[in-house]
Formats: sequence, structure tokens, C-alpha cells
Amino acid sequence: MTNKGESQQQPVGVPAGTPVGGPVEVEVARRDFLKTAGIGLTGAALGTAALGTAALTTARPAAAQTPIGEKWWPSRWGADDQAGASNMMGPQKTLQAAQLIKSGKVHSLGHVYEPEMPLFGQRVFGLRTPGMPTGGVFGDNKILWNDEFLATEIGQVGTQFDGLGHIGVEAGASGDQTERRLYNGVSMAEAASPYGLKKLGIENVKPFFTPGLLIDVMGLKGGMLDAGTEVTVADLEAALARQGLSAEALAPGDAIFIRTGWGLLWKEDNDRFNSGEPGIGLDAARWLAAKEVCVVGADCWGIEVVPNPNSKQVFPAHQELLVRNGIYLHENLDFESLAADSAWQFAYVFAPVPIKGATGSPGNPLAVT
Repeated sequence: MTNKGESQQQPVGVPAGTPVGGPVEVEVARRDFLKTAGIGLTGAALGTAALGTAALTTARPAAAQTPIGEKWWPSRWGADDQAGASNMMGPQKTLQAAQLIKSGKVHSLGHVYEPEMPLFGQRVFGLRTPGMPTGGVFGDNKILWNDEFLATEIGQVGTQFDGLGHIGVEAGASGDQTERRLYNGVSMAEAASPYGLKKLGIENVKPFFTPGLLIDVMGLKGGMLDAGTEVTVADLEAALARQGLSAEALAPGDAIFIRTGWGLLWKEDNDRFNSGEPGIGLDAARWLAAKEVCVVGADCWGIEVVPNPNSKQVFPAHQELLVRNGIYLHENLDFESLAADSAWQFAYVFAPVPIKGATGSPGNPLAVT
């Protein structure tokens, strides 16, 4: 955060006249990181806790109600809904997923949480054991035990699941908390609290047990995609065709995952991993939203292409999926065992840790084939 009295400079890549301070000011460390990495973006990004990203996006069209188009609330699940696309979970999706289990093999899609993993910006992961043993020795049986203390951005490091309170849009006057809108039109005035979100916390998400589908774009392209490579709708359709599937394989309530190969850099070249990424663009995000999927996941830290081909936009796919449609994002996944088995369809199992007021969740997502 900027120190008191420190002058504010216009961020690199932000058009002259764009207001600075407020939500952009608190992202100084992350902004410096992005500049150093050569991404050419500033302010909020996926993997940041910024809910004022729209201040850095393109100017809103004259006919639009918000910087990302027409107003998106109330949700299809009602004006009070806080569960988003997890509302699609239920016995029918569970049974559909169970039918995909043929071998009984369980694939872990998550990475180990450790200080050596790539961490975005100034985020930290620190685990401490308070004494060894922490407690004991007690009783005739001489019992003792160990505890741990964990300091981290609990839902925004490592393999992470983005909740609906993570990303928003500044839809009104700069700094107006009543017009900084999240999923279902929830305002920052309603949700903001120094003790966690008062609305749209991760505790509202229903557990996932649903059909999952891995789209192997890396396999289609014959190798790891480069940072800044946009995964298009045509790429997704071509990859599906290569796997013997079609776009009709995507059904409402399914979880869709995209392999770019970027995850191969995990702990092998953290600097490069964090410097940018391949991923879907806004068109592909809208295509997936039209398919009414419940989760979009990838083997990179932001799901979408960085830097964005439109230099005036900052993580627009996040806004399309999370904010407009209530579709969750699962980041930093590991698909290598699935790809080795050519296991494209499976049961996706994930229960977010119900931390009240959290913007996201850690965890170990599973693919059962």
C-alpha cells in the first residue's frame, strides 16, 4: 500500500485521466510486479483481491448500463441468490457424473501447498509450528501433539477456487461503494467488511459432484502454449474434435477444464509462470457461459490470456464468468495424469472449505474416471 505522503503516479498502461487511488492504490505492490514481469497491465488482476477492476477497463459504450454491458441482476436463481452456478448441483448431476466412473481411478487435480509454489505478487504462504510438541506431555499415557499456524491469502494461493465475491465491476461513479457491483448486483457497500465478506462468502457455495470434461488444447497445438496466446472458441472445438467429442458434450452444470501446458512450469520456472499466461479470451468465456457450465478451470493462475489482446481490458473473462453468470473458476490445476490416460471425461468432485466471508477456497479437487 502507498505510504502516506507518497506521490501517486499514473500506472503504466492506464489511459491518462483515469483516476488513481482507492482500489488501485492498494495494488501498488502487485502493479509493480506486473510491470516487472512485462505483462503491461496494472491495477486489479485475477489472483488479486481487487474488486475495482472496471476502473481500468474500456470505457462503457453509450448504450450500456455498466462497463461490461447491460445490468446482470437479478440472477436467474433469484435476487437473493448467493450460490451462483453451484445451484445446478443436485441428484441428477451426481448420477450423471457417477455414470462416467469406469475404472475407479482417482486423479488429484491440485498442487501441494508450500512456500516454494508460485505466488502471485506479494502474496505469502507461511506455516509455523508453535513448539515441538505444541502440547503435552500429559497423563500416564504420555500424550503429546503438534499444531500449526498458517498465514496466507487462504483462497487465493496455489490451487485456488474463486468465489463470487472475488471479482466485481465499478458500475457507477469512481469510488462509489453502492455501485461497485459483484455477482447478482450485490454492492460493495453491502458486502464489504474488514472481517470478510458479508455477502457472497465461499460458505454459500454448494459442493460439486458433476461431470467434468478436459479440453486438451496443448495436445491440439503439439506443445505448451506461450504466454499471451488466446485460446479461442475454434481452438476449443478443434481440441474436442481431436478427442472424439463435440461441443454438444458440454451440458448445463458440467465443469469444464482447459489444458494449456502452462502448469508444466510449476516450481520449474516460477518467474516465467507468473510473467503471463495462455488462456481463454472474452469470446470463449461467453461461449462457455452460453453452455451454462458451473466451473471453468485451467492449469494456469488466471484461466484467461495474459496479457489480454485488448490492452484496454483487464481480466474481462473473470467478469463475464464470475460476475455476470455466477460461474466459478478453478485455477492452478494439474491435468497431467488425466492427459496421460486420455481421460477426457470424469466425475469432478470438490467441496470448497466453508470459511465464512472468504473470497475463495483452497482444496484438493478430484477427477474420478
